[in-house]
Amino acid sequence: MKISRRETLLLGSASLALPLLPTLGLGCTPGGAGEPAGEACPAEATGFQHPAGAMQVAYLEVVTGDVAGVCKAYEEVHGLAFGQPDAALGSARTAKLPGGGLLGVRAPLRDTETPIVRPYFLVEDIRAAVDAAAEAGAQIALPPMELPGYGTCAIFLLGGVEHGLWQQAAVKA
Repeated sequence: MKISRRETLLLGSASLALPLLPTLGLGCTPGGAGEPAGEACPAEATGFQHPAGAMQVAYLEVVTGDVAGVCKAYEEVHGLAFGQPDAALGSARTAKLPGGGLLGVRAPLRDTETPIVRPYFLVEDIRAAVDAAAEAGAQIALPPMELPGYGTCAIFLLGGVEHGLWQQAAVKA
């Protein structure tokens, strides 16, 4: 039996992601009224609750020196369609992800910025989330910053990893 390159990539990604699920708190259940108590969500310790009790990636940022090559690979491997560079997102080329998230691929914005993949997790109250991260020992690398038309983002450093937070823009009536 021959395994395709795509199947190899998917299996490799899954084998790397599965051990991280408990660490990220994905699938935790707070055990509210009428629900069986499940594994406690890590956010419960701080009093901050993320949407629907589970983490959701709102924006996945890829910083690379080869934007065209990465976009082409993602188009071929995952069937995504990237748009033109968006100045509001650091000139990232973006593609919509299944489930409503957005993937952005951009070049470094300064000489000292290194390649990175940074997920921005959706939060209801970015200021409360930043405060909770700081209380947990995180260093705030980027305080809440509005991105017109998209929402507000923030970045914190903890455990040698950059973590992103994202609050969606309010919908205008």
